[in-house]
Amino acid sequence: MGLLDIFKSPDINQGVEEWKNTEGGVLIDVRNAGEYKEGHIPGSKNVPLKEVDAILEVVPDKKTPLFVHCLSGVRSSQAVARMVELGYTNVKNIGGIGAYKGITE
Repeated sequence: MGLLDIFKSPDINQGVEEWKNTEGGVLIDVRNAGEYKEGHIPGSKNVPLKEVDAILEVVPDKKTPLFVHCLSGVRSSQAVARMVELGYTNVKNIGGIGAYKGITE
């Protein structure tokens, strides 16, 4: 890891591939419901940042691998921090859907 790597945003495309290859992994989209309806990654679950504590109901097992994204990576970073506070042990911010190169629904 180079000195400037700390300024790199997570690569959502790489994160989605990692999610697809992780048994039991859950892809969490923390954008608001309207943004999610406009287009989302197939298989993702919508848990808006303002309602992030609902993750306890959506994914009760705190050891489940969670891959979290939003539009740019900012909200997902905040969501990951809150999920860790809630006791989740395998949470990763994969960045923003704005850079996603795959198909959305």
